[in-house]
Amino acid sequence: MLPARRHALPPGLIVLALAAVVLAASIAFMTVGVKGNWAYVLELRGRKLAAIVLVATATAVSTILFQTITGNRILTPSIIGFDALYALLQTVLVFFLGAGRVAAFDPRLLFLLEAASMLALALLLYRWLFLGERRSLHLLLLVGVVFGLIFRSITQLLQRIMDPNEFVVLQDRLFASFNGVNPVLIGMSATAIGLVGLAIWKRRFVMDVLLLGREPAIGLGVDYRRLVTLILVLVSVLVASSTALVGPINGFEPISFYGVLVANLTYLLLPTFSHRFLLPAAAMIGILLIAGGQLVLETLLGFDSAVGIVIEFAGGLVFVFLLLKGLAR
Repeated sequence: MLPARRHALPPGLIVLALAAVVLAASIAFMTVGVKGNWAYVLELRGRKLAAIVLVATATAVSTILFQTITGNRILTPSIIGFDALYALLQTVLVFFLGAGRVAAFDPRLLFLLEAASMLALALLLYRWLFLGERRSLHLLLLVGVVFGLIFRSITQLLQRIMDPNEFVVLQDRLFASFNGVNPVLIGMSATAIGLVGLAIWKRRFVMDVLLLGREPAIGLGVDYRRLVTLILVLVSVLVASSTALVGPINGFEPISFYGVLVANLTYLLLPTFSHRFLLPAAAMIGILLIAGGQLVLETLLGFDSAVGIVIEFAGGLVFVFLLLKGLAR
C-alpha cells in the first residue's frame, strides 16, 4: 500500500512531539488576542476548540481506516456520499418545512436525525456489499459514488426552485462551522466518537494485518469480512457524528481533500505503518491544521477567509500530486 521510508526518529517520539505541539497550539488558540472578559472568551473559544478536536479526530481516524481497508491513499469515506446525503437532508427540511421551523427544532433531535440518516445509508450499502460472494469493496465505492450523484442532483433541483430567502439560510447550514456549536451536541458527539475510538483502539494490531491485503489477512486467521464490515460501520459513526455536529467539512465535494491531506502528511511524517502510531498522529495533525490554521489566519494575520478554503486548496494539490504520481508509475 505504502512505500518503505527511513527516518532517524522513532515513531513514538514523533507522536510525543506532535502532542507537545498540539498542546502549545491549543493554549495559543485559547489565549492569543484575548481582550475584555476572559471568562466569556475562554468559554467561547473552548467550545470552538472542542468542536475542532472532535471533527479533526473523527475525520483523520476515519480516513486512515478507510484507506487501510481499501488499500488506496486518495479515497476517503465521503466518497460513499455522506456529505451529499447531509446536504439533501438539510435541503429537504428547509424546502418543505421552511427555515424558521427548522431553526426551531430541538438541536438534539436534529443531530440524531442527521446522524441516523447517514448511518442508515452506510448500513444499506454494506448490506448490499455482503449480499453475495461476488460482491466487492470496489462495488461499494461505485454504488456510493452513484448515490452521491443522485443525492446532489435532487439537492440542486430543490435549491433551484426554493424561495431565494430560504436558500440564503440553507447555504449557511451546508458548510462546516465551528462557531456557536451547541454544548449538548458536543457532549453527544464526544460520547459517540469516544466509544468508537475505544473499539478501534482494541483492534489496532489486527488492522495492521489488513495492510497486507485480503488474501494474506485471511491466511493469517483474520475474519476479513466481519472485520471490514465492523470497520466500515465504525467509520460511518465517526463521519456521521462529526458531520451532524458542524456540517460537512468539505461542502459538496465528492472527495474530502482535508482527509487526503491529513492522511498523507501522517504517512510522510511517521516511519511506520502501525495503527497504534498512525491513528493518534493523524488526529493531532488534523487538529493542528484546523486550530493552527485558524490561529494564524484569523488571529495573527487578521484574515477573514475561512481556514477550510486554504486547507482544501492544499489538499487538492496533494490529491493531484498523488494522482500524477500514480499515473507515472
